[in-house]
Amino acid sequence: MEHELLRNLRKKVATEKYPFIKKKPPEGLRGKLIIDMAKCIGCGLCVFDCPAGAIEMIGKGTAADLKVYLDRCHFCGQCAESCPSKCIVYSTEFELANFDKKNLTIEFKRKL
Repeated sequence: MEHELLRNLRKKVATEKYPFIKKKPPEGLRGKLIIDMAKCIGCGLCVFDCPAGAIEMIGKGTAADLKVYLDRCHFCGQCAESCPSKCIVYSTEFELANFDKKNLTIEFKRKL
């Protein structure tokens, strides 16, 4: 038992010093959604194809705004895949934990 303890004391630390030292997120990470409302044509395919029901369209057509519920989102990428105008992308921001559920709702509004 002592032999094993001494042997392990000489080894490097196996754990990360997260959150104090953060690594760069890997390529293709699906983090927080970003929707470019200038490109959005208001077709509603993102709302229709979202398996979690995490996207809501407020209004109709090119005047519609979008509301995304991150607490429901599975980060599957189906909305971005089905968007014909490619206005939905994923950021690399993945630290989305929050104490207030209201902070997990993002509204994307059109500029008038």
